Amino acid sequence: MERPVTEADLEFDHVPETGQSFENALEKARDGDRLTVDDAIELLTTGTDLEGIDRRRKERVLEAADRRRADIVGEEVTFVANLNNNVTTACNVGCLFCNFKDAAHTFESEYGAETAGFTKTPAESREIVSDAVDRGIYEVTSVSGLHPAFALDDEHLEILRDHPEPKELNFKPPEAYETDPGTYAAQLEAMSVDGVHVHSMTPEEAYHARRGTDWSYQEVYRRLKDAGLDTVPGTAAEILVDEVRDVICPGKIGTEGWLEAMEAAADVGLGLTATIMYGHVENEAHRAMHLKRIRELQERVDGAITEFVPLSFVHQNTPLFEHDVVSGGPSDDEDELLIAVSRLFLDNIDHIQSSWVKYGNQQGLKMLSCGADDFMGTILSEEITKRAGGEYGEFRSFSDYVDLIGSIGRVPVERSTDYEQRRMIDPDDPPFGPRLGPKADGTALLERDERTVPADD
Repeated sequence: MERPVTEADLEFDHVPETGQSFENALEKARDGDRLTVDDAIELLTTGTDLEGIDRRRKERVLEAADRRRADIVGEEVTFVANLNNNVTTACNVGCLFCNFKDAAHTFESEYGAETAGFTKTPAESREIVSDAVDRGIYEVTSVSGLHPAFALDDEHLEILRDHPEPKELNFKPPEAYETDPGTYAAQLEAMSVDGVHVHSMTPEEAYHARRGTDWSYQEVYRRLKDAGLDTVPGTAAEILVDEVRDVICPGKIGTEGWLEAMEAAADVGLGLTATIMYGHVENEAHRAMHLKRIRELQERVDGAITEFVPLSFVHQNTPLFEHDVVSGGPSDDEDELLIAVSRLFLDNIDHIQSSWVKYGNQQGLKMLSCGADDFMGTILSEEITKRAGGEYGEFRSFSDYVDLIGSIGRVPVERSTDYEQRRMIDPDDPPFGPRLGPKADGTALLERDERTVPADD
């Protein structure tokens, strides 16, 4: 059950006040100097000397970011052929920004009604991923609720079964549930079909996968890598400032725990991505502090973070909105500035992603002129944003990508998860389909009558 938020929760120590000026911060950004937190605050606010966002100043920030993007990555816009296979919605954490989860007790065999959520067995995950690999995907992304029956592997499951106080560990045995999700290792092994790239196991999931043990995150991620994990999505980051996390996700992994887990994943040879989820209760100072922690993390992991993914808070259907803590999500101006300042501040991460799932077609394309250079992936299935009230569909075809990217005069490029493999697509040489996946042959991922066409804004 979510803890009610009080006014005291929103009285933050960190506020967007600086001794810097907007003009000085912008000059540093244009010159390519490394920005400070105060610089980032000035750019995100378009100057703390003014109330609200100044549109003329905003355009100057966007222009600087777009020039930096062109200098770093050129005119290519990348995307990946991928599938989202979220294993379960069962979760007891109670994050106030989330409407993906369903209370875990509703999945129990003795629950007297039908649950609104889902849990997939490893066999079901394998069938879903196998079909998508046959269609040509390169990557499967899997991020799930923290099901109480989930354990790292069989050894971990026995440790949890033997614990004298399993409730303290948020554990119930698999037989208590209508559907057994298996272990994390079993799910990863199931999804590792024909050499597909498996992108899964956030720091929060790794935290869940070591509960009740003294195992390090290195040990956890080493076992997950052996089970088939290739890279780790840096979600569950939200805002990496604990005074914000204490409000929106008090039961979740803390800032230092998230950073520790990410470093551990890199230590065992796993690639990383990083995110920010913004536009809820935090302010521009928190956003700037988050960017600094990501930049410092990238230095510690020797460049293992391949991309940074800003995630605009989708407020509909979430407890924060339903409890009147927020009245909406970020504005278009805030979205554009977050992308732009991410490009200017994160001088050691080459790729900034624009999420068409969060922004839609029109605004998603705009972000590609604000500093972003990656346009996400084909998805095939996307439950998390949709459950929170997102409106922008579940699938993006290669033809869609060619048309959309071409409409802004940029070059469409199919990529691998780590950006090491890249294939430029000739708009004059249809049909368009994936070539980089283990079974890709250039044909469309879905036939036209199978498609769910995404809505636009």
